Amino acid sequence: MPLTFPPPSGSAAHPFARRHRYLLGRLLRLTSRYGWRCLGLVFLNLSLLALGLAGLAGVGVAIDFLREQVQPGAPAAKFFFGWRPPSDWSPRFVLVSLGLWIFAAAATRAWLAYLTAVSTNRLGQGRIVVELRSAIYAKMQRMSFRFFDANATGSLINRVTGDTQSVRLFIDGVVVQALNIILATLFYLVCLVQIHAGLAFACFAFLPVLGLIVVLFSQWLRPDYEEGRKRVDRLVLVFEELARGMGVVKSFGLQSWAEGRFLEANGAVRDQKNQVFRKLTILFPLVSLLNQFSLAVLLGYGGWLAVRGEIPIGTGLILFAGILQQLNAQANAIGTVADSLQQTLTGADRVYEILDAEPGIVDHKDAAPLAKARGELIFEHVAFRFRPGNTVLHDVSLTVRAGEKIAIVGPTGAGKTALIQLIPRFYDPDEGRLVLDGRDLREWSLDDVRRQVGLVFQESFLFSASVLANIAFGNPEATREAVERAARLAAAHEFIEKLPFGYDTLVHENGANLSGGQRQRLALARAILLDPAILILDDPTAAVDAGTEQEILAAMERVMAGRTAFIVAHRFSTVRKADRIIVLDRGRIVAIGTHEELAGQTGYYRDAILAESGEEAIA
Repeated sequence: MPLTFPPPSGSAAHPFARRHRYLLGRLLRLTSRYGWRCLGLVFLNLSLLALGLAGLAGVGVAIDFLREQVQPGAPAAKFFFGWRPPSDWSPRFVLVSLGLWIFAAAATRAWLAYLTAVSTNRLGQGRIVVELRSAIYAKMQRMSFRFFDANATGSLINRVTGDTQSVRLFIDGVVVQALNIILATLFYLVCLVQIHAGLAFACFAFLPVLGLIVVLFSQWLRPDYEEGRKRVDRLVLVFEELARGMGVVKSFGLQSWAEGRFLEANGAVRDQKNQVFRKLTILFPLVSLLNQFSLAVLLGYGGWLAVRGEIPIGTGLILFAGILQQLNAQANAIGTVADSLQQTLTGADRVYEILDAEPGIVDHKDAAPLAKARGELIFEHVAFRFRPGNTVLHDVSLTVRAGEKIAIVGPTGAGKTALIQLIPRFYDPDEGRLVLDGRDLREWSLDDVRRQVGLVFQESFLFSASVLANIAFGNPEATREAVERAARLAAAHEFIEKLPFGYDTLVHENGANLSGGQRQRLALARAILLDPAILILDDPTAAVDAGTEQEILAAMERVMAGRTAFIVAHRFSTVRKADRIIVLDRGRIVAIGTHEELAGQTGYYRDAILAESGEEAIA
């Protein structure tokens, strides 16, 4: 790809400019929270510069003193602050004293360099990154399911890990370094002007050109960092999918396909980083070349001044050259700061997208507490869509009495899962409303509503913790006796007792050391322990064999007693005993009745039973 500079900023660039000004404002406000720590880092860095200059000045004085000793008539060496060694000091003692001065400055500088590195790490990794990650995760906990529908898991992982590092870089890599550069540059300029003003101004003629180059390169790099973040998101997503689907890949013998897919995503990241590297390899040598211009001026003009005796060799030309080298290092650091700024803006944009996002599902300002629900639930003309133009529920009206068992059936895509996800307010209806115990669901406390709803999914997630901790996940204060009681109701106690450490057995990642039926019974026990008024069973027997299904169905019968229950199922053995069965098709209720009523009517329910088990199942 040919390297070209960006076009001049026009109207199309204004939104980006406004966004970056907004991000800079947010980042500066974040920095102000650590203001004293940042100033402490600036002080340490300036102390390092001052100690370096002190050692350099010692070298210059030593050179002038040696010249004074070996060249009769040479100008007398100028020591620090107008001080002059006593006349009884021998030249050797003076030189040894200057050597000790230089060593002491270097030793102190080494100690301060260590302290600066530790302080920088404590501020960046110990505070800023930790606090940002905690803030992002806390915000994600408050986001609705729509947010997670719209953002891939890989992208979220990358924002929590990589992008927070970019925001941290703004404080120690941009703000602190920029203050260091500004203050150090002013300090060095004053020192150089004190040595010889004309030589100083001649050496700095290149600075405006350097500033223009840095600004242009900064704009040039911005799109590359944004594209780079997207490609890293893609790489994380591909890796996550391939890791989770390793069993499927191996079962079909498609390891080479999986490897090729990962290599493609990995190569895209590599190519983008190479693109940035190629641009940076132009910037830094160009800055270094301009710095050499100042050295050429020093040798030419400064050497001529030294020959004429207008400046001394040691504390003049040598000291000037040393300070100029330090100043050139600050000029090189400008390019690094500009590069860090673009990385920071790209990362901060992605971090603040999450922190600024509207949660979607929130408590009403006058939300009422709900200690214990009766479980009566009414759907009033409910319509719902996951995204504009994709309506999955149309004008659903349904009254469910407290303690009633409702089964929901229908073809794939009928809206069954969408319907039950409205009950714990994973989503809110786009039209109509849900009423719980006579009050709009949105007027109850959100946390209280969710504590009244127990859920068991088709694929229940288990954490890498003990069996006891997994069952008690929704009620950590539960006693061991309460956990065992819930496990007995869920028909899980017997198999738990046979595990190597019983209830203290560690569950592997997502329950890998348990069978599907065992995982479902643990999930059922976890829901029971909440003692919910409403129980939602989302096809809990779909992934188990017939024998295990009967055990789970028996456990479900015990668990649902006295509770309002919603059962989503494809196997009709699961729904036969429901008080009422709701048939959904294309987001609409097309039939309601008992198993016997619906089995005797022409329609989806009868056809599905015939397809599953034959006509004799209807009798």
